[in-house]
Amino acid sequence: MHKSFISQNPSVLWFLAALSLFTLTVVLLSEATGTAMISTSFVKTLGKTLCLCLVAIAMDVVWGYCGILSLGHFAFFGIGGYAIGMWLMYARTETIVLDSLSGQVIPPTPQEVSDAIGNQIFGVVGSSEFPLIWAFADSLFLQLLMVVLVPGLLALVFGWLAFRSRVTGVYLSILTQAMTLALSLYLFQNDSGLRGNNGLSGLQNIPGFEQTPQAIISIVFFVASAVALAAGYVFFAWVVSGKMGSVIKGIRDNEARVRFLGYHVETYKLFVFTITAVVSAIAGALYYPQAGIINPGEIAPIASIYLAVWVAIGGRGRLYGAAIGAVFVSLLSSWFTGGGAPDINLGFYTIQWTDWWLVLLGVSFVAVTLFFPKGIGGLFDYLVRKP
Repeated sequence: MHKSFISQNPSVLWFLAALSLFTLTVVLLSEATGTAMISTSFVKTLGKTLCLCLVAIAMDVVWGYCGILSLGHFAFFGIGGYAIGMWLMYARTETIVLDSLSGQVIPPTPQEVSDAIGNQIFGVVGSSEFPLIWAFADSLFLQLLMVVLVPGLLALVFGWLAFRSRVTGVYLSILTQAMTLALSLYLFQNDSGLRGNNGLSGLQNIPGFEQTPQAIISIVFFVASAVALAAGYVFFAWVVSGKMGSVIKGIRDNEARVRFLGYHVETYKLFVFTITAVVSAIAGALYYPQAGIINPGEIAPIASIYLAVWVAIGGRGRLYGAAIGAVFVSLLSSWFTGGGAPDINLGFYTIQWTDWWLVLLGVSFVAVTLFFPKGIGGLFDYLVRKP
């Protein structure tokens, strides 16, 4: 008998219910509603955490379900951030330039305005000319298309070349990491067209809403992040269920047997790799306006390794496990590195968590891998199946 989508994915309703309750609670307790029980800065932290949950779920689909350990998916996340950041920075700078030139007796020409904008944006790297990649930066619609098209095409080309050559396992992981390293090293250069190590800043200032309080803007992005996470969860639950899900999980467990059964394995892998890259970029496009800044360090290979750690700690092969891992690590990281965790004085040495947090994270990853391979999400399986 054919099972419904919900019966195949009972976690969907639970996840959506929990996310809806959480979103409503944060909105009601935020500064935007006047209660101010949750600060605007913490609302931004929670909104960014929801974006990290979305990219973690994408990572879980490509690794936990399809068996492709990609160490480059955070690069797609960063590309999405850069794509929307270009429009945010251009439009905000254009407003500033037009305001400063409005008092002139002779109105400035479009070229003078463009030169002034270019000087404002690229003066920090000793330039004033717009690189070719900024050709659509004045159009929000086109830059939103770039959020999807650029990472999608990059993943499609990279995946096609890798999968048609049947590169698998650790070799594929090394290739994805090399791609990420090459991209981050290129972006660090001043002539990359994206302001080198300075990155794009001031992204929290949304053009056209300069007079809108950050409390309102932060809650709007928080709700948008929650909606994107809900849609992403439902979409990926559909992808990993039914016949398609069975083939994807079969590739993870025994790729040769799936190929022997007549399935075009490379097509399935390319689809999963590309669609998860696009969703990762969408998550990045929502994340960085809340973070306010993006630089090449965000795309460094270590970021993609952290992403794999979140999924492993949460429990790979479970969409909700990936989300739990992202929430757990992200909020703990903010607490430990933000000064929330008190230092521990041992007499001969003082443990400062800002220095030791990554060590604690590494130990947690090793402990989960050795003693609880199903991760935190596996606890739910244990509680549900416990007689």
